[in-house]
Amino acid sequence: MPALSFHLYLPNLDQLTRSLATKEKTSSSNVPTTVNTYTPESGLPPPFSADDDASSIPPPVRCPPHTTPRRMTSRIDSHVVPFLCILYLLAFLDRVNIANARAFGLESDLGILGDGVKFNTALTIFFVPYVLLEIPSNILLKKFSPRLWLSICCLGFGLVSICQGLVQNYAGLLVTRFFLGVFECGMFPGCFYLLGMWYRRDEAQKRFSLFFSSTSLAGAFGGLLASAIGKMDGMRGFRGWRWIFILEGVLTFVVGLVFLFTFPSFPEEAKWLTEEERDYIKARLQADQGHSAAERKITFADIKAVMSDFKVHLGAFMYLGLIVPAYSYAYFSPTILATYHYSPIQTQLHSVPPWAAAFGFAMMVAVGSDWIRHRFLFAIGAICVSLAGFAILFNVHNDINVEYGALFLVAMGTYSAMPVIVCWFNMNLGGHHRRAIGSAWQIGFGNIGGIIATYSFVTTDAPLYKKGYSICVSFTCLSALSCILYALAVTRENRKRSKTAHNVGLTESEKTELGDLNPEFRYML
Repeated sequence: MPALSFHLYLPNLDQLTRSLATKEKTSSSNVPTTVNTYTPESGLPPPFSADDDASSIPPPVRCPPHTTPRRMTSRIDSHVVPFLCILYLLAFLDRVNIANARAFGLESDLGILGDGVKFNTALTIFFVPYVLLEIPSNILLKKFSPRLWLSICCLGFGLVSICQGLVQNYAGLLVTRFFLGVFECGMFPGCFYLLGMWYRRDEAQKRFSLFFSSTSLAGAFGGLLASAIGKMDGMRGFRGWRWIFILEGVLTFVVGLVFLFTFPSFPEEAKWLTEEERDYIKARLQADQGHSAAERKITFADIKAVMSDFKVHLGAFMYLGLIVPAYSYAYFSPTILATYHYSPIQTQLHSVPPWAAAFGFAMMVAVGSDWIRHRFLFAIGAICVSLAGFAILFNVHNDINVEYGALFLVAMGTYSAMPVIVCWFNMNLGGHHRRAIGSAWQIGFGNIGGIIATYSFVTTDAPLYKKGYSICVSFTCLSALSCILYALAVTRENRKRSKTAHNVGLTESEKTELGDLNPEFRYML
């Protein structure tokens, strides 16, 4: 790749490492450089250069004798991944079920039928707290533990969803959508943050994609559920759209109560692990990513340092570019399908297959990405699939079967590229403090795209929606460009670090403070 200069990733890093190297390290010769260890059970080479002094590499991480690495990973999967998938499925369901409710008379009952801008505004207001409160939420998550904080969030957005089914006017809808954003804002970055603290980089993509694909399952499940609940129209005096909000909100609230006692936390707090198993999990992660500094509080200086790294902003633009087509599809696919002259029930049922296809394709991409230990080309490939779908939708207007097939491509490409991008960026952030801040910033800034998406497809543009498709294509290309720049940046940084001295005299504490800015850290491409 071209040797572009990305020297300004942290203004004073070179000065910092040089000054630290000149300090007297009275104990450094006795402190093992654990960031250079690796896990031989992965079958992978050490994460650092072969030029490293062999005497500086400590013994490999040993698994407790009563178990095996594969069994430990399976135990982690069973104690972490299902909970996160269920939480995100419910959150996404409560977030986008307004699109299903629209097909069952929400606009006419609230007096906004024919005024597409008001409905779009109701979608937009959700993202205001979603954008502003991401970083504070991740800081609180670390302070109170994921089990408590994310369970409270689940209870909150479940209760708000119930209230959404009871509103009597447009103002009430706006208020409930705002507070839905307040309670949901911490869930998505918090779950990615938690996942990143359990898995090595070479095994994370499958778990990230399975978690993220809960959106696809939620879309499919939401369409089926809405088609069934819609038949309750008029029961106990409630319209079908109200039952969609109420029943799905009750389900979420009940699950939140269960999560208060069962939801997972960080490895350091996991009570289902023995002390020996806990030490092993921490050691294997430290070998792959460096010391996590779980015990350390996040400060304003940490936020400032993370935000001064330009790669963090590239990560945010990678995500922003895909949020626009992702939310456009989630919110407006029933509206687009309705232009194919399906009945309300048939519209919901036809929304299911593209989501199911997106789930299967995302998992195929994830398995391949983990197997090859590469992210960039998989992200770009999935983005190209999405662009192909939008190209068909933009140009074909007289063949319903072809247009419906294009929706498959859009869903498959968009919802496969997003988890790759989020995993790639998150797992390239070292340490609790940098990952908590960086992941929240990526999701928070990226969700500005949700505001754009809600105004991309308006009633006056039906049935062709050319403006909406053009906006989606533009932002998808922005994501692709940001991915390319990020790939160049991390490649350039890896080459730069490989050419410099490996032992710059940093203590373990100083390496922890630097996180992925530690000269011994290597980014994954």
